[in-house]
Amino acid sequence: MKGAGTMAKKQTEQETLAERLKRMAQTDIRTVDKNTLVERSTVKLDPAMSREERILSFIEQIKNPYCYLDDGVVVKVSFMDTDVTLEERLEEYVRNL
Repeated sequence: MKGAGTMAKKQTEQETLAERLKRMAQTDIRTVDKNTLVERSTVKLDPAMSREERILSFIEQIKNPYCYLDDGVVVKVSFMDTDVTLEERLEEYVRNL
């Protein structure tokens, strides 16, 4: 059952990627070494690749999708565990201006 072994290996790799992403998300912007971060503008994606391949390529190139450089500025991306959408947050923001 070569196919089953390949699937199990891919699942293990995905779990490893999930664990790595979780660790990357915990990067502290105050203590990260700016020299270890990748400039977002250097990332090149091939539109001919599948969605999954583009995501993996992005992660491979940017090194940490949660903390990177954008025109020399350290950027930290995080997400809240909530059911509120971005559109709802933006509407609330505009109403409170």
